[in-house]
Amino acid sequence: MPNSVNTVPFNAWPHRVAVALCCATFPLIWAGGLVTTYDAGMAVPDWPSTFGYNIWLYPWSTWFFGPWDLFIEHSHRLLGTLVGLLAILFVVVVYRSADHRWMRPLAWGCLAGVVLQGGLGGARVLLDERHLAMIHGCVGPCFFAFTAALAVMAGADWRQTSPPALAGTGSRSTRGTGNRQPATAAGLSRLATLTAGLAFLQLVLGAQLRHISIMAGPGQFRVFVFFHLIVAFALLAHALLLAVRSLRLGPSSGKSRLPAVALALFMVLQFVLGPATWVVNYGWPQWVADMPFAVGHTIQAKSLVQAMIVTAHVAVGSLVLASAAVVATRAVRLARVEVTAVGSTAMFVGLAT
Repeated sequence: MPNSVNTVPFNAWPHRVAVALCCATFPLIWAGGLVTTYDAGMAVPDWPSTFGYNIWLYPWSTWFFGPWDLFIEHSHRLLGTLVGLLAILFVVVVYRSADHRWMRPLAWGCLAGVVLQGGLGGARVLLDERHLAMIHGCVGPCFFAFTAALAVMAGADWRQTSPPALAGTGSRSTRGTGNRQPATAAGLSRLATLTAGLAFLQLVLGAQLRHISIMAGPGQFRVFVFFHLIVAFALLAHALLLAVRSLRLGPSSGKSRLPAVALALFMVLQFVLGPATWVVNYGWPQWVADMPFAVGHTIQAKSLVQAMIVTAHVAVGSLVLASAAVVATRAVRLARVEVTAVGSTAMFVGLAT
């Protein structure tokens, strides 16, 4: 069955802006992680201004050479406004693109996500509320994953109307694979969606641990740690299975292979950063503490090593969610395209015979 041709010329600008938006959001998450790690959320007590200044007019010398807490908090705000401007630009280019009209609600949703996240950050400052900080920390990675999915949907590949395994093949190939391919794509789609759901659950559990109340008892802390570990192992298993299945499918998996492999690698990295985060925050476990290499370990609160390891764990967690969202987006699209293409081919073959 030949590929269907879209007569509307492809406009690459929505894809370019979506990629820029996604790339700008990741350092914003990293900066937000540093703000939490250094407990710098209240370094600037007002919002949306910075000590009474317009956020873009705050003296750069005071910001750049001032206290470290002020530097990372104000940098976080500047990156947030940059992401907001890119979200506005994305709405504009989508509205000016004839072949992206269907993305207009998604573009408005992207802008609404920026406004929501900015409002949560501002309310966290004005109310000095830790629960809002936790919600703010959950919404940010979700928005990052959404921008990654938008970049996929705005690309030229999204216009493809024939699946890779069937495109350009004749009825003979369709008879041999027609009943198998939709089920394969649907299975990949279900696995990818479940993996993305586990990544979000793990994100919420991690945010609970990171922003846990000082009034919480040891029992409550242990419960969150237990479930965080259980979901981590489940997520690792799903990520590895998703990568293996995508590689086995070959070209019929579309472009899901690279993000699926990246997801598995990110999860392996998380299993290094997770224990490292525990060690720099709480020390070695009791059964390890008496070993020679662990005896001299001292926890250095807010040290550079602690900040980088803890923040990296948070940032890679966001990459896990974004990668899972990309794989799920591509897999769902592939499943829908294959079902449509196989159904149309089967009808053509039936009429021809």
